[in-house]
Amino acid sequence: MGAAAHLADSPPSPWVARWATLIRPGGEVLDLACGGGRHARFLSAQGFEVLAVVRDTGLFPAPPDGVTLVAADLEGEPWPFPGRRWDAIVVTNYLHRPLLPVLVDSLEPGGVLVYETFARGNECFGKPSNPAFLLAPGELLEAVRGRLRVVAYEDLVVGEPRPAAIQRVCARREDAA
Repeated sequence: MGAAAHLADSPPSPWVARWATLIRPGGEVLDLACGGGRHARFLSAQGFEVLAVVRDTGLFPAPPDGVTLVAADLEGEPWPFPGRRWDAIVVTNYLHRPLLPVLVDSLEPGGVLVYETFARGNECFGKPSNPAFLLAPGELLEAVRGRLRVVAYEDLVVGEPRPAAIQRVCARREDAA
């Protein structure tokens, strides 16, 4: 089994599954840096319309109905969706700091940001270990402070699916911006 097939067949993050219940029924979801598509598949099965964005579409075999797959270089090119807004944005295991304010601005009123990625301390467990790819203490919380209402936030070490230091936030846009 190739890496892409393995990623596609992996269950969704429990964090994403837990907070998907806050997304407007039938809403449009952006799955950013979607990899093999485990969250896009999960969310489309829940009845959401999903735009799955990945640099290499070969990582995401056969998107199901309800998922539109888009290839984009999120770090080397301008934001590919200026002015577009979603009912939810899901990001896991990916960090490109310049996108954090863009993601907050890309939520509809009532929209939910569900974000989970590696934090400092992860170097003790393996990759990523480069500080450029690890959140500083409280960094994810600061990225949404004053702009979104934080529903839940964690900064911890997990044991599954493998030991890792992570931060995760679920936050909702409440204004009419």
